[in-house]
Amino acid sequence: MHVRRERGPSAARCAVILSAVAVAGLLAACSTSPGSGAATGTTAPQTTGSAVTASRTLPALLLTRSALSQLVTNQAVRDDLRRSRVYELLQPGQKPLRAVTANLVVVFASATALENAVTAGQLPAATYGVLYDPEAWPFTPAAEQRDPVRAATRAAAVAHAHGLRFIVTPALNLTSVLNPGNPEPRWRQFLGLDLAGRLARVADAIEFQAQSLERDTGTYTAFVQAAARQASSANHGISVLAGLSTNPPGAPVDSRHLTDAIEATRSVIDGYWLNIPGRGPRCPTCNAPRPDIAIQTLQALR
Repeated sequence: MHVRRERGPSAARCAVILSAVAVAGLLAACSTSPGSGAATGTTAPQTTGSAVTASRTLPALLLTRSALSQLVTNQAVRDDLRRSRVYELLQPGQKPLRAVTANLVVVFASATALENAVTAGQLPAATYGVLYDPEAWPFTPAAEQRDPVRAATRAAAVAHAHGLRFIVTPALNLTSVLNPGNPEPRWRQFLGLDLAGRLARVADAIEFQAQSLERDTGTYTAFVQAAARQASSANHGISVLAGLSTNPPGAPVDSRHLTDAIEATRSVIDGYWLNIPGRGPRCPTCNAPRPDIAIQTLQALR
């Protein structure tokens, strides 16, 4: 599916809405092809008939290999994922799970590491795209944290030159580096810096790491809507997603928090990165993994 936004006639013709006939492509629907050598990856099958009319199709989903492996243990969810657009996110060196038909995307926290891996041909066969995840953390070089737009521009050029889609997922905590000492909430600073618009100009898709806001549906919605407007104004072909987590740091969440966030925003964005993180170096303060919350959320959306 593609973003439903207020646009001129040409953009409106590009917008695609989920229907009972087919599930539209997330990252390839309206964006310009990187070139004739673009990797095609794999795509979700089209489904018609009572199987689709019996329930709504899920939004497009970015899922790590770990999250996907936990979700497919539920037969009903596995069936839903087979009818949906899924992007399997791999760390460098990981082999795809291939539990459902999915487009393969390799994730990098460093633009330099991304460029090196792509140039050296170190991605799995049939890789669809690469994802750049700049954050204020040890895994993104300090120079890239200070200028994530420049780093993303460089990485996008290399990805496109090798026929790959480029996805960027800037974290809200980049504002602590770009705007130190500002007492405003990070999501407001993020919007004030126009990071969404500046990064969207070089990307095929952008995902906003909004999961820290999911306990407050109003704040989550306000941020996602405003960031989506910035991104689409800068790049009318951009695909837009937002982050959700089953176990973010802080007070526990339940499936209602996630379903409320989705229902409030699914009409204005393409899909979601549904996180089921485990506690570790990349999320030292995360709560225990809760795949059951993700399963309950997806079942509630049927």
